[in-house]
Amino acid sequence: MITVGLMTGTSADALDVALVDFSVQDAGQGSSTGDELVMELLDHREVPFPDDLSRDLLRLLEPMSLPLSLVADVDSRLGIFSADTVQEVLHTHGVEHALVVSHGQTVQHLLDDGLVRGTLQIGQPAWIAEHTGCPVLSDVRARDVAAGGQGAPLASMLDHLLFADAAEPTAALNLGGIANLTVVGPGRAPLAYDTGPANALVDVMARRITGDPCAIDRDGALAAAGLVDQPLLDALLTEPYYRRTAPKSTGKELFNAAYLDRVLAEHPDPGPHDVIATVTRLTAQTVAAECHRHGVTRIVVSGGGTRNPVLMDELRRALGPSVALEPVDVLGLPGSAKEAVLMALLGWLTWHGLPATVPSCTGASRATPAGRLTPGDRPLDLPPPRTHLPHRLRMRQPSETQVSAEGDT
Repeated sequence: MITVGLMTGTSADALDVALVDFSVQDAGQGSSTGDELVMELLDHREVPFPDDLSRDLLRLLEPMSLPLSLVADVDSRLGIFSADTVQEVLHTHGVEHALVVSHGQTVQHLLDDGLVRGTLQIGQPAWIAEHTGCPVLSDVRARDVAAGGQGAPLASMLDHLLFADAAEPTAALNLGGIANLTVVGPGRAPLAYDTGPANALVDVMARRITGDPCAIDRDGALAAAGLVDQPLLDALLTEPYYRRTAPKSTGKELFNAAYLDRVLAEHPDPGPHDVIATVTRLTAQTVAAECHRHGVTRIVVSGGGTRNPVLMDELRRALGPSVALEPVDVLGLPGSAKEAVLMALLGWLTWHGLPATVPSCTGASRATPAGRLTPGDRPLDLPPPRTHLPHRLRMRQPSETQVSAEGDT
């Protein structure tokens, strides 16, 4: 089954795309482990947004009143951009029909004393279905929220299956706008949550320093030009979110420019390069504290933050020599593709009638399917529901089999 996963994160700079071929290897009668889901990554790419779309997405992420017309306009523009991107990827590989899974851009994640009251992702799936003829799964967080969960982090299902055979306490870490952590290991239920900001506050300062509304701290050059201000770091570490118990989730609704300005108002001395150096260490220190809390000895990391050598050096120092830190690429899964692959996986699970969330990670009352389906140019024809989750997920390398991108859902 061929699936296209689409993901856009809190940086709102590009659409991540993964074209994935899933197959199941039956373990056979008498097996104590269950079936294995085998995944082959046929294509993955990062497609930058036009500047105007990126700017408008970032406007929607700021805590300010905006006209509903802007939300509707960006909803359509992102849907059309996604449709054009999917068409190009399918055409490149000669694929006529596939399941498309579109996360969309999260513009609201409403929290009330730690409980999620609602979550909103935009990027109208009807445009994708109409332009490509493919069925589209979207709105993948809301069902978990309705079941009492955080709707995040969704990566916990992918991590749970990827590390099903972990022999030591292992963490899967993603450094996007927000840092999220999944902890797995023998004899324990998976645990996952957002630890706090990863790039969110770093991006705020990068844009102020450069004057570019879409800037990032490329190669950590801006942080490297400053020094950590310890009083400012200590003030940032008093944020109550860090003391909340999991399951928990957060986003730019909390960790945004206004939030940083409130703290800086009490610490006016640091220069901008010192501030960006300080929030970079904040990310490393808060992530490391959570890894130590769970006795993690191995961390497999992905996300845009891995391309910031200053952040990665800070993280290594905070973790210490007893914790191994390695890229998710060691599993055969490119780090830049992980979140789009996650979307593809959620689509495969939902298409086969399987839960796509892990209640011990999101806090939901039960495991739920993900999202809603928009039909393409033919009626939905779902297969008979599978009765159980695969035991684990394994990456299949192109050398194992003849690569073929022809397929149908």
